[in-house]
Amino acid sequence: MAITKFNRAVEGIIGGVLSSLSSIDEAQVEKMIDILLESRDKRILIIGVGRSGLVGKAFAMRLMHLGFNVYVMGETITPAIGKGDLIIAISGSGTTKLAVTAAEIGKEVNARIIAITSFPDSDLGKLAEHVVVVRGRTKLAREKDYFLRQIMGVHEPLAPLGTIFEISALVFLDSLVVELMHRLGETEEEMKNRHATIE
Repeated sequence: MAITKFNRAVEGIIGGVLSSLSSIDEAQVEKMIDILLESRDKRILIIGVGRSGLVGKAFAMRLMHLGFNVYVMGETITPAIGKGDLIIAISGSGTTKLAVTAAEIGKEVNARIIAITSFPDSDLGKLAEHVVVVRGRTKLAREKDYFLRQIMGVHEPLAPLGTIFEISALVFLDSLVVELMHRLGETEEEMKNRHATIE
Protein backbone atom coordinates (compact mmCIF):
# COMPACT_ATOMS: atom_id res chain seq x y z
CA MET A 1 0.00 0.00 0.00
CA ALA A 2 1.49 3.34 -1.07
CA ILE A 3 1.91 5.99 1.62
CA THR A 4 0.76 8.80 -0.63
CA LYS A 5 -0.32 11.14 2.16
CA PHE A 6 3.11 10.82 3.77
CA ASN A 7 4.97 11.57 0.53
CA ARG A 8 2.69 14.49 -0.29
CA ALA A 9 3.18 15.84 3.23
CA VAL A 10 6.98 15.60 2.97
CA GLU A 11 6.98 17.46 -0.34
CA GLY A 12 4.49 20.04 0.88
CA ILE A 13 6.27 20.71 4.16
CA ILE A 14 9.75 20.99 2.62
CA GLY A 15 8.44 23.22 -0.16
CA GLY A 16 6.54 25.38 2.31
CA VAL A 17 9.53 25.78 4.62
CA LEU A 18 11.87 26.69 1.75
CA SER A 19 9.36 29.25 0.50
CA SER A 20 8.91 30.68 3.99
CA LEU A 21 12.62 30.98 4.74
CA SER A 22 13.43 32.55 1.37
CA SER A 23 10.88 35.29 2.06
CA ILE A 24 12.39 36.43 5.39
CA ASP A 25 13.53 40.05 5.24
CA GLU A 26 17.28 40.28 5.92
CA ALA A 27 16.85 43.75 7.43
CA GLN A 28 14.47 42.25 10.00
CA VAL A 29 17.03 39.55 10.79
CA GLU A 30 19.83 42.12 11.14
CA LYS A 31 17.80 44.21 13.56
CA MET A 32 16.93 41.14 15.65
CA ILE A 33 20.63 40.29 15.86
CA ASP A 34 21.41 43.85 16.96
CA ILE A 35 18.76 43.71 19.69
CA LEU A 36 20.01 40.32 20.89
CA LEU A 37 23.61 41.54 21.09
CA GLU A 38 22.48 44.67 22.94
CA SER A 39 20.60 42.41 25.38
CA ARG A 40 23.43 39.99 26.12
CA ASP A 41 23.83 41.30 29.68
CA LYS A 42 20.07 41.57 30.24
CA ARG A 43 17.48 38.92 31.01
CA ILE A 44 15.91 37.32 27.96
CA LEU A 45 12.53 35.60 28.19
CA ILE A 46 11.32 33.29 25.44
CA ILE A 47 7.54 33.00 25.07
CA GLY A 48 5.69 30.41 23.03
CA VAL A 49 2.70 28.12 23.42
CA GLY A 50 2.42 24.52 22.22
CA ARG A 51 4.78 23.63 19.39
CA SER A 52 5.90 27.25 19.12
CA GLY A 53 6.91 26.91 22.75
CA LEU A 54 9.04 23.87 21.90
CA VAL A 55 10.74 25.88 19.16
CA GLY A 56 11.33 28.62 21.74
CA LYS A 57 12.88 26.16 24.19
CA ALA A 58 15.27 24.91 21.51
CA PHE A 59 16.32 28.50 20.77
CA ALA A 60 16.67 29.31 24.48
CA MET A 61 18.99 26.33 24.89
CA ARG A 62 21.27 27.60 22.13
CA LEU A 63 21.27 31.13 23.55
CA MET A 64 22.33 29.63 26.88
CA HIS A 65 25.14 27.80 25.07
CA LEU A 66 26.22 31.19 23.70
CA GLY A 67 26.35 32.67 27.21
CA PHE A 68 23.08 34.64 27.19
CA ASN A 69 21.02 35.02 30.39
CA VAL A 70 17.92 33.32 28.99
CA TYR A 71 14.72 31.87 30.44
CA VAL A 72 11.56 30.23 29.16
CA MET A 73 8.09 31.34 30.21
CA GLY A 74 6.41 28.89 32.55
CA GLU A 75 9.55 27.48 34.17
CA THR A 76 9.65 27.77 37.95
CA ILE A 77 13.09 29.43 37.91
CA THR A 78 12.08 32.24 35.53
CA PRO A 79 12.79 35.58 37.26
CA ALA A 80 10.94 38.88 36.99
CA ILE A 81 11.42 40.70 33.71
CA GLY A 82 11.93 44.45 33.92
CA LYS A 83 12.99 47.57 32.08
CA GLY A 84 15.44 46.90 29.29
CA ASP A 85 15.09 43.12 29.45
CA LEU A 86 14.11 41.32 26.25
CA ILE A 87 11.08 39.19 25.46
CA ILE A 88 11.04 37.07 22.31
CA ALA A 89 7.50 35.91 21.58
CA ILE A 90 6.84 33.20 18.99
CA SER A 91 3.31 32.85 17.61
CA GLY A 92 2.35 32.07 14.04
CA SER A 93 -1.04 33.75 14.32
CA GLY A 94 0.15 36.52 16.63
CA THR A 95 -3.13 36.13 18.51
CA THR A 96 -2.41 33.30 20.96
CA LYS A 97 -3.86 34.70 24.18
CA LEU A 98 -1.11 33.57 26.54
CA ALA A 99 1.66 34.98 24.32
CA VAL A 100 -0.18 38.26 23.78
CA THR A 101 -0.95 38.66 27.49
CA ALA A 102 2.67 37.98 28.43
CA ALA A 103 3.83 40.55 25.86
CA GLU A 104 1.34 43.09 27.24
CA ILE A 105 2.78 42.60 30.73
CA GLY A 106 6.30 42.92 29.33
CA LYS A 107 5.36 46.18 27.67
CA GLU A 108 3.98 47.50 30.98
CA VAL A 109 7.37 46.98 32.66
CA ASN A 110 9.24 48.52 29.69
CA ALA A 111 10.82 45.32 28.44
CA ARG A 112 11.85 45.17 24.79
CA ILE A 113 9.75 42.82 22.68
CA ILE A 114 10.57 40.92 19.52
CA ALA A 115 7.71 39.07 17.84
CA ILE A 116 8.25 36.17 15.47
CA THR A 117 4.97 35.72 13.63
CA SER A 118 3.33 35.34 10.24
CA PHE A 119 1.10 38.34 10.90
CA PRO A 120 2.93 41.60 11.73
CA ASP A 121 -0.37 43.48 12.14
CA SER A 122 -1.65 41.02 14.74
CA ASP A 123 -2.11 41.86 18.42
CA LEU A 124 1.37 40.50 19.16
CA GLY A 125 2.95 42.30 16.23
CA LYS A 126 1.50 45.62 17.36
CA LEU A 127 2.94 45.17 20.86
CA ALA A 128 6.44 44.45 19.61
CA GLU A 129 9.32 46.85 19.17
CA HIS A 130 10.49 44.64 16.32
CA VAL A 131 8.82 41.93 14.21
CA VAL A 132 10.41 39.19 12.15
CA VAL A 133 7.86 37.85 9.69
CA VAL A 134 8.12 34.09 9.21
CA ARG A 135 5.42 33.02 6.79
CA GLY A 136 3.48 29.90 7.54
CA ARG A 137 -0.21 30.23 8.06
CA THR A 138 -2.27 31.18 5.05
CA LYS A 139 -5.34 31.78 7.20
CA LEU A 140 -6.13 32.21 10.85
CA ALA A 141 -8.01 29.57 12.80
CA ARG A 142 -11.46 30.77 13.82
CA GLU A 143 -10.72 30.01 17.47
CA LYS A 144 -7.80 32.21 18.58
CA ASP A 145 -7.00 30.48 21.85
CA TYR A 146 -4.42 27.69 21.43
CA PHE A 147 -5.74 25.53 24.26
CA LEU A 148 -9.33 25.78 23.05
CA ARG A 149 -8.20 24.76 19.54
CA GLN A 150 -6.57 21.67 21.05
CA ILE A 151 -9.64 20.79 23.12
CA MET A 152 -11.96 21.30 20.15
CA GLY A 153 -9.67 19.38 17.79
CA VAL A 154 -9.30 22.26 15.35
CA HIS A 155 -6.51 20.97 13.10
CA GLU A 156 -5.82 21.10 9.39
CA PRO A 157 -5.05 18.39 6.82
CA LEU A 158 -1.69 17.57 5.20
CA ALA A 159 0.44 20.19 6.96
CA PRO A 160 -1.55 21.29 10.02
CA LEU A 161 -1.88 25.07 10.23
CA GLY A 162 1.13 25.79 12.39
CA THR A 163 3.48 23.20 10.89
CA ILE A 164 5.12 25.34 8.19
CA PHE A 165 5.50 28.27 10.58
CA GLU A 166 6.92 26.16 13.41
CA ILE A 167 9.48 24.29 11.29
CA SER A 168 10.44 27.51 9.50
CA ALA A 169 10.83 29.31 12.83
CA LEU A 170 13.03 26.49 14.13
CA VAL A 171 15.30 26.59 11.07
CA PHE A 172 15.36 30.40 11.15
CA LEU A 173 16.36 30.52 14.81
CA ASP A 174 18.98 27.77 14.46
CA SER A 175 20.46 29.68 11.52
CA LEU A 176 20.44 32.83 13.62
CA VAL A 177 22.50 30.99 16.24
CA VAL A 178 25.19 30.29 13.63
CA GLU A 179 25.34 34.01 12.78
CA LEU A 180 25.52 34.89 16.49
CA MET A 181 28.37 32.39 16.95
CA HIS A 182 30.27 34.13 14.16
CA ARG A 183 29.70 37.65 15.48
CA LEU A 184 30.53 36.71 19.06
CA GLY A 185 33.57 34.68 18.08
CA GLU A 186 32.13 31.64 19.88
CA THR A 187 33.29 28.17 18.94
CA GLU A 188 31.33 24.94 19.13
CA GLU A 189 33.78 23.77 21.78
CA GLU A 190 33.00 26.80 23.96
CA MET A 191 29.29 26.17 23.52
CA LYS A 192 29.76 22.51 24.39
CA ASN A 193 31.42 23.54 27.65
CA ARG A 194 28.19 25.30 28.66
CA HIS A 195 26.02 22.30 27.74
CA ALA A 196 24.30 20.46 30.60
CA THR A 197 26.48 17.79 32.14
CA ILE A 198 23.50 16.13 33.83
CA GLU A 199 20.65 15.22 31.50
